[in-house]
Parts: sequence; C-alpha cells; structure tokens
Amino acid sequence: MKEQYLQTTRLIERLHRRFLDVIKSELDRLGVEDINNVQTLILFNINEDQLTVGELTARGYYLGSNVSYNVKKLVENGYLIQERSAHDRRMTRVRLADKGLELTAKINQLYARNAEEIEGRIASTEQLGQVNSVLMSLERFWSNLVSFTR
Repeated sequence: MKEQYLQTTRLIERLHRRFLDVIKSELDRLGVEDINNVQTLILFNINEDQLTVGELTARGYYLGSNVSYNVKKLVENGYLIQERSAHDRRMTRVRLADKGLELTAKINQLYARNAEEIEGRIASTEQLGQVNSVLMSLERFWSNLVSFTR
C-alpha cells in the first residue's frame, strides 16, 4: 500500500505540471505571450464570479503570495478588472475583463477537445468519476491530517 500511495502522490504532482504544460502549449499555439499558464488557470477558475484574492486562496487553488502577484499582472495586462468593495473599501474584488473572457472561452474549447479525446481513447466518464472520487477522498484525508495536527 505504501508504494502505491507514494506513486499516487508523485503522479498527482507530475500530472499537475503536465497539465500546466498543456495550457502553455495552447497559449503558444494561440500566440498569447502576455500571460502564463498559472495565470490562465486562475482566470479559468474565476470564470464569471467576482472574488477577492483571499477567496481565491481559500478555495485552495493557489498560494497566497503567488495569487497577489498574479492578480496584479492579470490586471496590468487587461485580463482582470479589480474594484474596491462598496461595503468595505479595504477589500478588492476581481472579475474577468473582456480579454479574460475571450481567453477563457478558448481554453474551454481546449478542455472540450481534451475531454472528447480522453473519452474516446483513455477512460469513460464513469472511470474518471471513480478516479475523482478517490482523489477527493485523498484530499479530505490530507485536510483532516493537517487540521488535527495543529
């Protein structure tokens, strides 16, 4: 079991890096040079929401310092709009600008193509559902370990 567990942790890490490579490859294909793969993933995860930097971090997608830097770059390059909250002037919210919406639509097309190819050659919807179920259980397990050791 220990060897399988360690192989799973290594695969998770490698898969994430490879997924970022896929996004980078698509950005290159589209000729997009003013944004990186991690920033593209942030845009895609914001989607049509309006979020604070803290909410992005709390969702567990990114590390706090990286989120602040990447949000700043995304605003500077016209992908995000950052606005102060009307209720709490200390808080800022971000949402996608038109440029961000256009890019996320193109990335969504990439994901649709990938999903179609996966279903035809690698795994069924049900099989991916089973994998996701195990990964979510592993995430809960690790979250509990972290919560109870503090």
